[in-house]
Amino acid sequence: MYILTIEDNFSSAHQLRGYQGKCENMHGHNWKVILNVKGSSLNSIGLLIDFHDLKEMLKKICSCYDHVNINEISPFDEMNPSSENLARIIAEAVRKELMQKSPALAVHSITICESDTAKCTYLPE
Repeated sequence: MYILTIEDNFSSAHQLRGYQGKCENMHGHNWKVILNVKGSSLNSIGLLIDFHDLKEMLKKICSCYDHVNINEISPFDEMNPSSENLARIIAEAVRKELMQKSPALAVHSITICESDTAKCTYLPE
């Protein structure tokens, strides 16, 4: 099994609905997204997937969240834009892209960093 890791980032605002504390107020983060994909078969030139292609895939997904209020973007207009929910939604979007472009690969994990000291890792089942 091989695991490849790439990173991307975006800056955006959000607020947590139903939260009792300062995070219920609008605030922003410079989010970092760490994506790990896994697979066991290499292509004819010895790659699981080209890092460039994987980075483009994640960049496309993350760009939807860059410099916006996440609370205004589906599904976060109804779902709380927590790091946990954001990690799962981004992982699902990556999984859909991988199914079309590299069906032998799967999302191993995704980590969403709100800051250097606050992170959430999602492991798809």
